[in-house]
Amino acid sequence: MDFAFVAGVVIAFGALYAMITMEGAHLSALFLPAPMILVLGSTIGVGIASHTVKDALSAFGSLGAMVRGPRSTPASVIPILVGYAEKARTEGLLRLEDELDGAPDDYTRRAVQALADGVGAEDLRAVMDDEIATVIGRRRVAAKFFSALGGYAPTIGIVGTVVSLTHVLENLDKPDELGHMIAAAFVATLWGLLSANFLWNPIAGRLSRMAALEQERMTLVCEGILAIQAGSPPRLLEERLLALTTYKPSSKDRSAASKAPAEDAT
Repeated sequence: MDFAFVAGVVIAFGALYAMITMEGAHLSALFLPAPMILVLGSTIGVGIASHTVKDALSAFGSLGAMVRGPRSTPASVIPILVGYAEKARTEGLLRLEDELDGAPDDYTRRAVQALADGVGAEDLRAVMDDEIATVIGRRRVAAKFFSALGGYAPTIGIVGTVVSLTHVLENLDKPDELGHMIAAAFVATLWGLLSANFLWNPIAGRLSRMAALEQERMTLVCEGILAIQAGSPPRLLEERLLALTTYKPSSKDRSAASKAPAEDAT
């Protein structure tokens, strides 16, 4: 599990709490139900309105995987692909069918099956590239949804402040209450900025990063399978794939690659 998101959000809110306490303020002054309901509820509402219901459900359904993070690095597939290349070189492409049950994900499994079935290189690349585009496009919809929430939240916060200030102007005959009412009015703007920069935009950024890592992993599988089909030597294949990945496989990746349960790449 990757704890970057949880750790980052905790640090961000922790710094905010430190500032509040150092300024001598109280948390109760910020956690006002009315502006929080307006900002959070309206932000989610207009986000759903600007997308489809399936987009919204998919986006919120991705939050669990977003918090957990990627199960492995893209480079973890390199030892597996090199193993396929060694087997294909010594025993032939048909023998790769023996590796289907141990494939790390459905995308790799389908690619190996097509390789063993003798699908042509051009058709195989077309199918694999199309699947990459479809999967990554689906992953990026969730990122765009939360990015949209990050754009709406500050403006909705300002709307809440304007509404509250209108109420303040209606009560100018109560000077003893004006200070509290004006402070409460700006809480909506605070929550608009806070939710955008502490929640929605970080979620969108993390989902985008996870989509990029997934694209890199699938690209490694695609290039590796096509290189195996072309008869690339295992050593050359490994060097080529290492040149394509951001992070080199660690010893932990190599160990996990041989034991990892199958995952659904879609």
